[in-house]
Amino acid sequence: MIKVSNLYKSFGKVEAVKGISFEVRDGEITGLLGPNGAGKTTTLRMLYSLLPPDSGEIRIDGLDPTTDAMEIKRTLGVVPDSRGLYTRMSARENIAYYGQLHSMSREDIKSRIEELVETLDMSDFIDRRTEGFSQGQRVKVAIARAMIHRPQTVMLDEPSNGLDVMSTRALRRYVLDLKNAGHSVILSTHIMQEVAALCDRIVIIADGQIAADGTAEELLAKSGCDSLEDAFVRLIGSEEGLLA
Repeated sequence: MIKVSNLYKSFGKVEAVKGISFEVRDGEITGLLGPNGAGKTTTLRMLYSLLPPDSGEIRIDGLDPTTDAMEIKRTLGVVPDSRGLYTRMSARENIAYYGQLHSMSREDIKSRIEELVETLDMSDFIDRRTEGFSQGQRVKVAIARAMIHRPQTVMLDEPSNGLDVMSTRALRRYVLDLKNAGHSVILSTHIMQEVAALCDRIVIIADGQIAADGTAEELLAKSGCDSLEDAFVRLIGSEEGLLA
């Protein structure tokens, strides 16, 4: 579970995040939405302890990223938008390396990789070097790497960006499986179909602040719109926000 209270972050004179508060609950998928430059990525980076907040409070499974960064990494799985695979290593080696960083035994790493290979359908490329992988293959490796240590809380930053239809469907099934297994999942995405299909709650950030927070039905009612796309545009107060 994630709890964020009155979080602020500035870069010089630029206020990127201005006092946001929200929760990501166990057994739920929470969508983090907003136009480019709204503060989503800055927020995520503070959550997984890459950036320190200027003020405010973050708790991830009861831990504070500013003081418990190493312990949080044991309970957290992160799929960043950059993916960041080591291209000279095979998919298996990329995943195993992260297992070693989490102090897993060789036997546990081996069995866990076999489990993830089956779950994510990676048998055709698990022992190939990741250089030249398709976007879908890269995303699967990034997910397996993030999940190698069985984290309770999972953060996915634009996971379906560039995926084909079949890879997107497989990704959605996997994310729903995480939810059903009791994980707390935060999903940052621009794709409204993904939000509608997956998210139990939606947090919309605009100009570094929370523009809206609730279920899809609550946001539709609040905006007076019939679609999430229209609701998003109305709640951030800008047609440009959806097109950026």
